[in-house]
Amino acid sequence: MVKPLLNRREFISATTATGATLLLNACKSDPSPKIASAGKSSLNTINIALIGYGEEGKVLLESILNIEGVRLVALCDIWDYHLQEGARYLSKVNNEVRTYENYEDLLAKEKDLQAVVIATPDFCHAPMTNACLKAGLHVYCEKMMSNTIDGARSMVKTMHETGKLLQIGHQRRSNPRYLFTKNRLLEEAKFCGRLTAAQSQWNRAVKEDFGWPKKYELPASTLTKYGYKDMHQFRNWRWYKGLGGGPLSDLGAHQIDILNWWLGTPKSVIGSGGLDYYKNHDWYDNAMIIYEYPLEQGVARAFYQVQTTTSAGGGYYEMFMGDEGTIKMSEDPSICSIYREARATQVSWDDLLQKGYVRAKTASADDAAKVDVRETAQLAEYEIPVFFNKPPHQPHLENFFNTIRGTAKLNCPGDEAFSSEYSIHKANEAVATQTRIAITPEEVRA
Repeated sequence: MVKPLLNRREFISATTATGATLLLNACKSDPSPKIASAGKSSLNTINIALIGYGEEGKVLLESILNIEGVRLVALCDIWDYHLQEGARYLSKVNNEVRTYENYEDLLAKEKDLQAVVIATPDFCHAPMTNACLKAGLHVYCEKMMSNTIDGARSMVKTMHETGKLLQIGHQRRSNPRYLFTKNRLLEEAKFCGRLTAAQSQWNRAVKEDFGWPKKYELPASTLTKYGYKDMHQFRNWRWYKGLGGGPLSDLGAHQIDILNWWLGTPKSVIGSGGLDYYKNHDWYDNAMIIYEYPLEQGVARAFYQVQTTTSAGGGYYEMFMGDEGTIKMSEDPSICSIYREARATQVSWDDLLQKGYVRAKTASADDAAKVDVRETAQLAEYEIPVFFNKPPHQPHLENFFNTIRGTAKLNCPGDEAFSSEYSIHKANEAVATQTRIAITPEEVRA
């Protein structure tokens, strides 16, 4: 069922000069019932290391450098080409770092770290996270937690054993727009009415596989040492079984996590997909998934689609549909909207407008006249009036660092993330076996 709101997220809002726009400047998360904060700290500066300076590591670094009170002191990557690129860039922005090929050497030599950020391939996440937690460090680990269920479960176990913080990089959980919409509109106002269905997708245009400068090619012995067959596999690990989880892990994890965060644990999943376009990959290039969610008022089915051969279909989003209204969410604010059904009686929309929870969009009379008499009356469209101007990962990293300081609670601790990631692994299993997979609440407890 839709999870009840335990405590309201507090937010600071301000209207524009016309009073039409609600601007969310800050948003504090609910205390988590599962993870305690790191405790009050007198830390003025948190020393961290970044492990992995590939595509995702560069994105995270963009946000880290924006956050006050955090100092990056070490950088780790097995490819010297990336490592030196990162060190040169950081030097230009007056942030000198020590560099390491091996994360074990980093842990042995860096004695003044409080936390690490891990942005390596999925199959490295569990061993690296477990080692860092056992070394007494708090960990921010990119999604997926692991390329296996057992690996993800081991991370939660180590988190509990060490008492250290483990934040998983499902960054939408700290996005002010998502927090506001879930707390104020879905749960407080209940403007969807009875939730009956959900639809989500991430469609991406055809992309060439990553290449590499030949003169910087890693030796075969180094590739073997770190678990790769060749340089192509090293650069394109997301497409290979045993290293990543395919498009449902790489892209689908974002939307499926939101489905589970807002709807709870699914009771089943079915799926279909295929390696229909690319011929040099292990993982399929497209998948269509249907989850069944047992809500209080009945089952809601959620459809998820990932395509890596076309960008058509309206970008990447999650849409929650009910008999009173619909929410459409995305990290892209231009995609976000909410829609009120003509029959809606449960929600006082005037009240929501008065509170500033929604902002009306105007439809022309010409548009309304185009509705066929056999169709339902046109939905009234509204905007979610919440905007922020930070990189998408920054609020989630800020939440992690603030929790280390004792001023926040994690928005996506490892045990909460596990339930979503379990569902993603089961979707891959459903595609592979072409069967319906049952999921029980007991299974998703790490």
